[in-house]
Parts: sequence; C-alpha cells; structure tokens
Amino acid sequence: MSTGNSETVIVIDGVAVPVRVRRSPGAKAYRLSMDHARRELRLSLPAKANLNRALGWAQGHEGWVRSQMAAQPALVTLGDGALFPLEGREVQVCWMAGAPRAIRLDGDRMVLGGPRESVGQRVLRWLKARARAVLETESHAMARDNGLEVASVGIGDPRSRWASCASSGAIRYSWRLILCPPHIRRATVAHELAHLLHMDHSPAFHAAHARILGEDPRPARAWLREHGAALHRYIV
Repeated sequence: MSTGNSETVIVIDGVAVPVRVRRSPGAKAYRLSMDHARRELRLSLPAKANLNRALGWAQGHEGWVRSQMAAQPALVTLGDGALFPLEGREVQVCWMAGAPRAIRLDGDRMVLGGPRESVGQRVLRWLKARARAVLETESHAMARDNGLEVASVGIGDPRSRWASCASSGAIRYSWRLILCPPHIRRATVAHELAHLLHMDHSPAFHAAHARILGEDPRPARAWLREHGAALHRYIV
C-alpha cells in the first residue's frame, strides 16, 4: 500500500463525518484527531495497515467523535444579521434596502444596501480587502522599523497556518487575521518578519520574533491555539 493522504467517511448518528487518512512509514499504531478548522477527522495509520480495520477502529471511538463534534462552534453565514468579530470587537451585518451598496461601519454595525442575495459575498470581499490593506501596511512598517524588507504581501484562506514567509521575502497571510484582536495580528506579522532572518523555529528565531514584536509573543500564540479554530466558522 502506498503512503500519502486520502479521504473517506465514517457515519456517526446517521451523519457522514469526513475522515482524512494519512499513512506514515514511521507510525506504529492508529491515531485519531479532530481538525476543527476543516471539520473533519484525521486518521493516521502505519503505511501497510488495513484501511477497513483502521476505519473500524475509528468507528469504535464514536463517543469521542460525538463529543468533538458537539464541541465545534456552529457555522455562521456572513449574511444579514450575522455577528462576527472584526479586529476583536463584535460587529453585526445590517442590510438595509435603502442604504448605499458600499459597506460602511457605523459603530458596531456593518451597514450596506444593494442586492440582499449578495450580502455575504460582498462582506467577504470587504473583509479580504481590509485584511490585505492592514496586513500590508503593518508588515512594511514593522519591517522598516527593524531594518528588514518585505518583497510582497498577499492573503489567502489556509487551514493549517496563519501565515507563511518565502525565502524571497514574499509573505502570505490568512485573511481571517482581520477577525483577531490587533495585538494577535501584529504578533503574527512579527513572526513572519522574524523568518526573514531565520527560516526555522530556532532559539535565534524566537529571540528575533520577540525583539521585532517588542514583547513576549507567547500569549498571542496561546490565544491562537485556543481561539483560532473558531475563526474558520465564518462562511458565505
């Protein structure tokens, strides 16, 4: 049997739960975990293990799977009336028939008019544009303050990381960082800038991260570990 990843499902209480299967030459036993961002199970198994047996083993842990599924935050569609965090504060989408199509922030309300059926897509575009603008500004400013140079800044929607930095100096962030409190976002920016100096997670890297940020970045990392998965609940 070949190594690598594949996808299948197990059924819990009549619901098909996606399972991402990963075969690993170094694995000695089965391992089951929940990816809350992707809302799927991850099943690791030895390279030559029988998949049906492994799935049967996973099915035998349905009590644990059920508890993990129950713990997942409910999905929120970014339509009229939706509540979501913007830079750490709660904002509500408010569609008004007579309002201008362009989005404007009015205190804790995001007001817009135009076609009601396209509210979610327009809110998402606005969030991505704001994320790009804010992260680009902060990245270049923080780099300049620390004698560094960023080649480019882009955004995406990765599930397994909040940002990445190439050796070329190109940085790519998750747009969902605009949902975080600003100090969490800035800690992520500093993390990527530290990679311009050290393309690893060595002690030298962590020292550079703290120096660029100007404070201990560990609380920000802890915040993302605790709350980060829930930021993926906001969908269109």
